[in-house]
Amino acid sequence: MRLLCAFLLWLSLSNGLGANCPGRCSCDAPQFVQCYRLLKVPSGIPPTTRRLYISHSRIQHLQRSNFTGLLALEDFILLASGTESVENDTFKTLSALRTLELWKNKLRRVPSALPANLEVLKLNDNSICALHGSDFEGLKKLKVLELKNNLISSLSPSMLPSLISLQRLMVDGNNIESIAGPLNLPQLKYVSMENNKLHLIPGNVFTSLQNLQFLSFSGNFLTKIPINLPKSLLSLKMERNQLKAIRFRDVRHLENLSHLYLSENFLSSIEGVQLLTNLTTLEVSQNRLQMLPPRLPVRLQKLDCSGNFIQKVTAPEFQDLRDLKHLFLDNNVVSLFEAGALQRCSQLSNLALEQNLLLSIPLRLPKTLARLDLKGNAIQDMAERELRDLKLLQVLNLRNNKISALDLKVLEGLPRLRHLYLDGNPWNCTCSLLRAREVLKAKGTDVKGGQCAAPAERQGESWMSSKKIARQCEHHIRQNEKSKETKKKSKPEDSSSIRLSVDDDDDDYEID
Repeated sequence: MRLLCAFLLWLSLSNGLGANCPGRCSCDAPQFVQCYRLLKVPSGIPPTTRRLYISHSRIQHLQRSNFTGLLALEDFILLASGTESVENDTFKTLSALRTLELWKNKLRRVPSALPANLEVLKLNDNSICALHGSDFEGLKKLKVLELKNNLISSLSPSMLPSLISLQRLMVDGNNIESIAGPLNLPQLKYVSMENNKLHLIPGNVFTSLQNLQFLSFSGNFLTKIPINLPKSLLSLKMERNQLKAIRFRDVRHLENLSHLYLSENFLSSIEGVQLLTNLTTLEVSQNRLQMLPPRLPVRLQKLDCSGNFIQKVTAPEFQDLRDLKHLFLDNNVVSLFEAGALQRCSQLSNLALEQNLLLSIPLRLPKTLARLDLKGNAIQDMAERELRDLKLLQVLNLRNNKISALDLKVLEGLPRLRHLYLDGNPWNCTCSLLRAREVLKAKGTDVKGGQCAAPAERQGESWMSSKKIARQCEHHIRQNEKSKETKKKSKPEDSSSIRLSVDDDDDDYEID
């Protein structure tokens, strides 16, 4: 035992850790020190430390002396520690430093004289008001710059000099009202300026951004899509702006664009989107559309038109969308759904139609559906002809409709059904409904059944779990069997009387 303890002590000391670990810190992993609830950067951090993580502390100032001897440090993360200032040249001598993250503090400016080998700089959730060219001087290896949730009011080329390797720029949640170009960031691939105060984007901003793939201006005050966007763009996010119309001819050169997000604007129509021939995702939810966009791109895989004023769904809008997998039409006013409107969508797996005005389940839906949401319509029954071809259906949501009974043939025709949501309907709790319950249980289907609306004495009871209803049905079934035996013994030879004695609805009476 003594030998084992001595070996473990030697092992920890050989890593520069173990007994040398500062108070309120853990040094469990080799060359990784984690500290919590400190009042200052601790002394005595092992000189071999490569990663230093400090969070939820009260360290008002950072000084050069805090990092003396930590020449092996590669990553320094200081999170939520109330830090207000950093002494000049604090990080200058840390030549191995690759990642510097000072999240959720109270910094008013970017720390000065950052080391030339820095690759990741994250200063999110501080109080930085302005950027200066000297802030990033010499950072030719910087790849990621994040300045989210600060107080920056403008962005210009002079603020971001020398960042020839920058690939990712995030300035979401600032007060940026203006942006000037051209931004000389030749390797930039990802830009996010969400939730700022931009009204206009100059056309020359993107002149030098020929490798840009992802661009987000969501949550601003833009009235049109910026012009002269780089041809390399794959994804464009323009949600939560003030767009009233889209001139797709201005963006038709974006031949690589695959994702376009236009939700929460003021669009009343979408015309010309077919010009974006490689588009696979189009989101236009919560606009003012009264009809589905005509002539959609044939490679579309996801279409979200939820939260509009669409009244009908017909076949022409979908006749060429053979790759469509996800269709969201919920929260519209759809009352007409043409039979077979989606039959050409031979890969459709997810269809959302909740919160519309449908009176019945649409006919001839694609056989590939795995999820069908019809919550909050005015559907009165589940007919076999509506669902019989949906052999792959796994989730069916019919909450808050007007269904009172279940057809056993419908349930038997859905072999893969795993989740069935039926609560919020006016169920008539007959023994036939209880038989449907047993079928669902035998299939292993997870059912949210809801409560009985009839008969009056069973109102409010859960038909999926009520033992009282089950006992009542068992009693009536036994009575039925005895009655049938009695009738069979006493029936006359004349076959004409048989029709008078047979009751096809014996098992469908309501519970007394």
